[in-house]
Amino acid sequence: MSYYQRHLFICVNQREACAERPCCANCGSPELLAYAKNKIKTMGLNGPGKLRINGSRCMDRCEEGPVCVVYPDAVWYTYIDESDLDEIINSHLRDGVCVERLRLD
Repeated sequence: MSYYQRHLFICVNQREACAERPCCANCGSPELLAYAKNKIKTMGLNGPGKLRINGSRCMDRCEEGPVCVVYPDAVWYTYIDESDLDEIINSHLRDGVCVERLRLD
């Protein structure tokens, strides 16, 4: 059994303003990471055997961002705001059901 039931990695990579590629941080991912971490804590779903949410550096899907990935399921998502993250947390992380409308191939 895995140490965590599911683990969500949210890209918070920040590129310089002159960079040729976009970055997730410019879409508010650092603030949304903090929101998601707090959300699972208030739901009582964080910790060993439960859920974990971490920030990540570049996942190299910059043009599709902001992006996050759920392991061990290896399901990639894009999202816009807190309501999208709520849906990923409630449906996929908690209940194990993918959110098809946000899923990336």
